[in-house]
Order: sequence, then C-alpha cells, then structure tokens
Amino acid sequence: MGDMTEEIREEIEGSESADSVNETGGSSIAVQAGILAVATIVVRIIGLLYRAPLTAIIGDEGNGYYGAAYNIYMIILILSSNSLPAAISRQMSTKIAVGEYRNAQRAFHCALLYSLIVGTAGSLLLYFGAGILVKHNAVPVLRVFAPTIFLFGILGAVRGYFQANQSMVQTSVSQILEQIANAAVSIGAASLLIRTASIYADPTERAVRGAMGSAMGTGCGVATALLFMTIAYLRHRRGFFRRIDRDRSRTESYGRIMKSTILVITPFIASSFILNLTTTLDQMIYLNMLIDLRHLPEAAVTTVFGLFSNKAVVITNIPISVATAVSAAIIPNIATAYASGDLAETRRRSINASRMALIISIPCAVGLMVLARPVTMLMFPQWDTLELASVLLALQAVTVIFLSVGTITNAVLQAIGKMNMPIVSAGISLIIQTGALIFFLRFTDWGIYAMVFVSVLYAAIIFALNEMFLRRYLGLRFDAVQVYWKPVFSAVVMGAVVFVIYHGVFFMASKVLAEYFANFAATVPAILAAVPVYFFILIRLGSFTEDDILGLPKGTAMVRLLKKVRWL
Repeated sequence: MGDMTEEIREEIEGSESADSVNETGGSSIAVQAGILAVATIVVRIIGLLYRAPLTAIIGDEGNGYYGAAYNIYMIILILSSNSLPAAISRQMSTKIAVGEYRNAQRAFHCALLYSLIVGTAGSLLLYFGAGILVKHNAVPVLRVFAPTIFLFGILGAVRGYFQANQSMVQTSVSQILEQIANAAVSIGAASLLIRTASIYADPTERAVRGAMGSAMGTGCGVATALLFMTIAYLRHRRGFFRRIDRDRSRTESYGRIMKSTILVITPFIASSFILNLTTTLDQMIYLNMLIDLRHLPEAAVTTVFGLFSNKAVVITNIPISVATAVSAAIIPNIATAYASGDLAETRRRSINASRMALIISIPCAVGLMVLARPVTMLMFPQWDTLELASVLLALQAVTVIFLSVGTITNAVLQAIGKMNMPIVSAGISLIIQTGALIFFLRFTDWGIYAMVFVSVLYAAIIFALNEMFLRRYLGLRFDAVQVYWKPVFSAVVMGAVVFVIYHGVFFMASKVLAEYFANFAATVPAILAAVPVYFFILIRLGSFTEDDILGLPKGTAMVRLLKKVRWL
C-alpha cells in the first residue's frame, strides 16, 4: 500500500494532464476501481464482523430503532453532502482534462463552501426535526446522528478532490479507518450506554440506548476519516499547486464556478435522493400501515423490519458496494474521454465497467441464495429470528445484480452529462414500487415479503431503464451471451458445487461440533471453493479474458499464475 501511495502521489504531483495519468498502467480504470473495490470489500467485512457482536448487544429491537433512524439520516446526508465525492470529481476532472488546474482548484473551494452551508443546515434539521421524522423510540438515536452530517460534507469534498485526480488510495484508506473507528466505538458505546441504564429499565429503553451507542460509532468513524483525508490533502496539494502555477488558461470567477458546481451537484443529489428515498419511504409506509392502520405492536413490527433492513439488506449491500466503488472510479475516466470527444473510448470504458459489475454481482447473488441460511447464521446468530432472516436474504439476493449494474449505468450517464436520466429512471421506479407496496400491504398479508418484492421490482426497473438510456445516448450494445448468459451459467455451476461442499462438510462436522461451529466449518470451504470454480468456468467460456485480468491490480502476476496452472 505504501508503494502504491507513493506512485500515485508522484503521478498527481508530476503529471501535466489527466491524459498523461490515464496513459500509465497504474492509473487505469481497472486499477483505480480495483483499489477502491478492495477497500470497499475490506470495509464491508469489518462491518459484518462487528455487526454480529453489536446485534447481540442491542438486540433485534435495537437494530430496528437504529435502522429507522439511519434511513432518515441517509436521506438528510444525501440532500446535503453524500453525493459530493462523485459530483466534485466529475466537475474537477473535466477541467483537469483540458488543463484548467486553477479552475479545478476553485471548483474544489466551491464544493467545500457548499458542504459547510448545507452540512450545517442538515445537522440542524436532523437534530430539531427528529420528533417529526421518526417514531418516538428512534428520536434520540436520530439526534446522535446529527453532527455527522456536517463532518461528512467536508470529508466528501476532499474525497472528491483525490478521485478527480484519479487517485483512489486516499479514499480507500480513509474508508477502512472510518469503518475500524465505527466498529470500535459502536460496540464500546452501545455496551456502555446499556450498562448505565437503570436495572429497572425495560428492554425497549435498553434497546434505544444501544442504538444510540451504535449511532455514535458512525460519527466517530467519519471524524477519523476526515482527519486522515485532511492530512493527505495538506501533503499532496503542493504538486497540484505546481500545475496551477503553469496554468495559462482563462480563470473563471468564483461566482460562475459556484453556479456551475451547484448545477453539477444538484442532479447527483436528486438521483441519490430518489434512490435512497425509496428505502425511507418504504420504511415509513411499512411501519405506519402495520402499526397505525393494522394496530400491530410497534416493537414487533420494528423488529421484523430490522431483520430485513439490518440483516438481509446489509449483507446484500456488500457486493453492491463494490459496484459503487467502481462507479466512483469510472466517473472521472469516462468524463475525461467524453470531454475529449472520444466516443469510441467512452463506449469501451462504459461496457467494460458494466461487464465487470455483472461478473462480480451474478456469482454473489447466486452464492447468497445458496448460502442464505449459513451466512445469516454466521453473521447474525440470533436463533429466534434466523429462519425468517435467511429467507429474506435469499429473496433479496437478486437485487445484487440489478442494483450493481444500475449503479454503474447511473455513473456512466452522469459522466457523459446526461445527469437527469438517473433521476428519471429512479423517479419512475419509485412511483411504481410505492404503489405496489401500498397495494400489497393494504390488500394482502404479505407483510415484510411485500418489502422484498418491491425492492426487487424497483431495482429491475432502474436496470432496464438505464440500459435503454445508454442505447439511446451512447449507442451501447451488449453481447447478451458474452455479458449475461456465460456469467449466469458459470454462477449456476458454482452454486451447485457450493451447495454440495457446504452440506457435505456440515454433515460430517455436525457430528463433532455444535451447530454454529459446524456451520462455520462448512461455510468457509464452500466460499473459498466458489471463487476458483466460477472463474475457471468463466475463463474457459471466454467471458473473462487475459486482457481483462491484465487490467486488474497485480494482473500480470495473476496471468503468469493462471498460465502455469493451464487456465489460460
């Protein structure tokens, strides 16, 4: 990691343009996406590892209150600053592509000012409006989230600065540090707050206190990441300033750049807002209809919702987050190619990004379907709710494919200047799925399964609409057999192998081990076997080529290894 940081620092300080950076192998889209994707996977693994003991501490009820508050927090975060990294990276990268380094730096300053203003407003709204935004048991949890909005805005602007310079290492390291701090403080604060509760406190009060401790972890994680990114910026800005000194392009006024920045940020915010509004709107509809209309107990309804939002959705978000990492890396690359007028290169990069998302997401979805119960037991061993949580995960798994590709295609549309199209696709999907959810909750007894159904429906509509928009604006045409069906076939074979390995090992291990440890002993080899089986079939089918592998971090070493074992 240290060597890569030094390499990218030299590129930022010494490159004369974004194009010169692009020409280096270390700064290819695959390498940059790979760096961020690996960091994202590490972050998600840390997240899962601490979720298990945290859930054991605060319980499913506490998880429900945390999830209810977190969804509202995310909406306010999106409206204020969550989209800043992607927006500012696009704004700066288009200026860097044509050598306007001074204007790029001014765009960064405008983004910082924007984040300070809207971050302050978002924090105040979250704190003083908590009583309106969530049910009463989640109010104190939501208020703990309030300061994080302000801090995240500044963090987002600095992350966008590095992403615009096509350096993902700083963002990657900051994400890992953020999650480590989050995990440590969440567990520690939740335990401490529950312990300080009165011995006469009822379970609900303890659950609320535990959820508040978990929310504290989120804020401490963001503060830690911000400290690291600030130090990184202070160290690396000298190289960018040297390029500014050599910049002879026309300097734009701050007023004009601020206007341009707002015009760029707004569609990103609107798109992300609608995407995440779905989760919050679904939550409000689900809780209000079942608690207020059907008069079911708040604790029971919130607990079941917590199984869906903080177990099934949390697990499926792991592979989806890899697509999010890739999208963060491809925005400046595709925006640069498009700004240079190279449509062929824009199409090539767009297709490769979508294809990589499918190659990753399809086996992940199949694996989660096959191993839904083992994975849930491994991460969330609450026996009373294990079966329901496992079923929800298996059903939710298909969204991994649709949302992963949808995230990438959103980024492509934004990178080529069609920033309103993700808003259109998300808006149409939101209207359809909201109507479907109200119908199923009102006229059927599906309950939480209605949430799963509309989640899949929503993701599928976005997937289809974005594909249609890309055919229209970029003329993209995917080879269905190569891009879709070969990965699906490879994943199905992989799933069958995983099923046999898991159940075979579990059968033998359960004779000498308790169920949880037998499950662990069977799940690990099944997952370890899944990766080589899937990629062996994919490579043999010709859907994952030597060029694809060479574009990955350490791709040359991987190619040498695969040739030694005669896979290539």
